[in-house]
Amino acid sequence: MDLLPVNGAALADDPRALEAVRAVGLRYGFDYTDDAAVTALLAERKRALEAEQRQPAAWLGVLALTAGLLLPFVVPMVPALTDRLFAALGAAGCLLVVGVALVVHARTRWKRALTRGPLAGYREVLGLARAHGVPLTHVPAWLEGRSSTGGGKGAAPIPTYATVEPLPDTPPSHATGAPSTTPIAASTTAPSTASAAAPVAVPPKPEAVRSYETMADVGGWHDETGCLLFLAGGGGAVWAATSAEPVGYGALLLVPLAGYVWLIGRRQGREKERLREAALAYVREVAAAQAAGAKVPELSLQLRKLAETQDV
Repeated sequence: MDLLPVNGAALADDPRALEAVRAVGLRYGFDYTDDAAVTALLAERKRALEAEQRQPAAWLGVLALTAGLLLPFVVPMVPALTDRLFAALGAAGCLLVVGVALVVHARTRWKRALTRGPLAGYREVLGLARAHGVPLTHVPAWLEGRSSTGGGKGAAPIPTYATVEPLPDTPPSHATGAPSTTPIAASTTAPSTASAAAPVAVPPKPEAVRSYETMADVGGWHDETGCLLFLAGGGGAVWAATSAEPVGYGALLLVPLAGYVWLIGRRQGREKERLREAALAYVREVAAAQAAGAKVPELSLQLRKLAETQDV
């Protein structure tokens, strides 16, 4: 199940946003309100961008740059090449030129694939959605050309448009992107018969998911601290044995302390993994609700990271 940044039902909630999105679709020849088509587009473009990053030109360029930078330092260490220093420096310069050219070529191809075609129009759609107060669940780092860690502005950020005043009858939660627990209709028109589709609700956030959001970025230091304590305890014992200083054996008390720190870290890791599975299951429920027509609010930072690193 794919969690989209915004679905067609959320775009259709504001007629002005829907009109603007359709205008973008006409320019690019793509229906951005069709969730299935958008899902297929994002999956295909993501694979294409990953393939561009694995092109031979990319890694050959990196190898040439590395060799060109290291060669001037390696030549003086090899006596047979010492009297050919100028030739080696010339070869290093050529490698640098070739490496830069290959890297630039690879990046140009990658950026062209990122900034052209319907994918460029989709970023316009997301910018228009923000301008009209339509919340975005998450924006994948690759969609903006950011690193896998999500840092930086990116090579193709979501464009910014002037904020549009919300409609008079639009609930405040739609305008601000605040989470809403009220049922949301799957269609843009109110049901007129008993056989009309029932409203689709965004699943409530379980307490375990809230705990995961709190603990997701906590910890991670137990292994390193335990290792340092263990080494300090062992080092003190060795010093005491080799220098006839019995006081050094007192450092052995750090060894059980290291074990205690490791035990705490292991327990915390197990708890985080349990909460992570609960959070992942919740994100999948949200994705299912979105696919059924629910207008999903923006996810928290921890859940956005989880959604972008997992196949949900």
